[in-house]
Amino acid sequence: MYQRIRDLREDADKNQTEMAGKLNCSQQTYSNYELGLRMIPPEILIQLAKIHNTSVDYLLGLTNVREPYPRA
Repeated sequence: MYQRIRDLREDADKNQTEMAGKLNCSQQTYSNYELGLRMIPPEILIQLAKIHNTSVDYLLGLTNVREPYPRA
């Protein structure tokens, strides 16, 4: 999961500080998310999925389909 979050950030050409700003957390907290040193709260996972236009399942490694689920 943590590698996917990093890969998505890098694919978007964003640094950790920029992502932390979007998530309203510190750069250190975001770094800890990417390193797997801190559990990512569900609300942050949802925000990350929206930012990267993917699903929480993709972030968690439950699917390899990067596209988000269609909205009902």
